[in-house]
Amino acid sequence: MTADQKYFVHESSYVDDGVQIGEGTKIWHFCHVQKGAVIGRNCSLGQNVNIGNNVRVGNGVRIQNNVSVYEGVELEDNVFCGPSCVFTNVTTPRAHFPVHGVYAKTVIREGASLGANCTIVCGHNVGKSAMIGSGSVVTKDVKDYALMVGVPARQIGWVCECGKRLDERLKCSCGRTYHLEGDELVKE
Repeated sequence: MTADQKYFVHESSYVDDGVQIGEGTKIWHFCHVQKGAVIGRNCSLGQNVNIGNNVRVGNGVRIQNNVSVYEGVELEDNVFCGPSCVFTNVTTPRAHFPVHGVYAKTVIREGASLGANCTIVCGHNVGKSAMIGSGSVVTKDVKDYALMVGVPARQIGWVCECGKRLDERLKCSCGRTYHLEGDELVKE
């Protein structure tokens, strides 16, 4: 980090021209941040992370080792991407018929956590503070605060903003409480 640079990029990493990186962000070994990407403040990109062209990463995001965030994916503030989690960006990929620039949009909402080795199939959004279990495959939109596991991922409960599983009263040991409005969980 130089005196005028307010973020850290390891010498083994590449940051293309036309990238914006927020203050306090750390980009570790063997990463590549591609043209047009915007990375917020106080983020951490672990070893071997690729941020695709024009990707938007919010503030406070943690991306663990071996994750590629492809064009068409947006990570809102305070998202956690576990090691080797996978994003896709084309619904019907073919090597012989490339789609250059036509990508399905995927948004991971504020505070969501994606477990190690999970897969988020493009065109599906993950709700605020939702938690995706390790190895799960998300093939549909995920509600705010939903706890999702399996292949394909299915909802098995609700989680608090702090990450703990909610009990049947929708109360967390941290003191936060929630209630259902229809089939949506709402923080009180």
